[in-house]
Amino acid sequence: MPPRFAILGCGYTGSRVAARLRSRGLEVIATHRDTFDIARPGSLPDLPNGVRVLHSIPLRAMPVIRSLLAGRAARVVYLSTTGVYGAAHRVDESTPVAPRVPREAARVEEENDVLAGPWPALVLRPAAIYGPGRGVHVSLREGKHKIPGDGSNYISRIHVDDLAAIVEAALLSDLTGAYPVGDDEPCPSLEISEFAARLTGVEPPKPSGELPAADTRSANRRVDGRAIRRLLGVELRYPSYRVGLPAALAEESRRASTAESESAPA
Repeated sequence: MPPRFAILGCGYTGSRVAARLRSRGLEVIATHRDTFDIARPGSLPDLPNGVRVLHSIPLRAMPVIRSLLAGRAARVVYLSTTGVYGAAHRVDESTPVAPRVPREAARVEEENDVLAGPWPALVLRPAAIYGPGRGVHVSLREGKHKIPGDGSNYISRIHVDDLAAIVEAALLSDLTGAYPVGDDEPCPSLEISEFAARLTGVEPPKPSGELPAADTRSANRRVDGRAIRRLLGVELRYPSYRVGLPAALAEESRRASTAESESAPA
């Protein structure tokens, strides 16, 4: 029998993972806030034995779902964040976690709960996720974009479709451990802001002159995500924001055109 899958927290990334798995003809149970509330454990749909689980609920879910998954989950993949590396400037698969604030420490605790469970587990720590409807180009258009410090601090990213491909491969594999996920071109925040501004025709803001304390943008972090891709056999479709951002804008444009044509009177 083909493996069956459950996605706990089927949001921006999880919905794309679900679509990829379903395109293979695989059964996927997808939950989100309207269908599963961790404050009400009984709201979780019945899961089949041997289910492979993507846990994408950000924090403090494992104390609730551990008992719900025990004896049923054949595998758990947890979607964490590079924030667990704290102030580390260069990150790869050998970099230890070093949380600075309670929220980062809570992430590490959630990771440890997943890894200590009675199932083979893999933790993925993605850098900033962007794609259609999310990222610098969106915050620029909405007038919410900020360039921390003088704009020279490095930020790593991963396109949502590349992350979904990695998660899909992770669910189908038996690899265990914890790995960072990022594309091949970390860059200064000013650089990507100016690139997105040229694409959108929106004037970028001036650098703020200050770095937020204990914020991922202040870490000046370059993430090397090659190890997990090598182990899972995944190649990036968008190895750089230089191809990922134009693709995101093109998809947004296609969606808008489709929505407009569907709403037009016959």
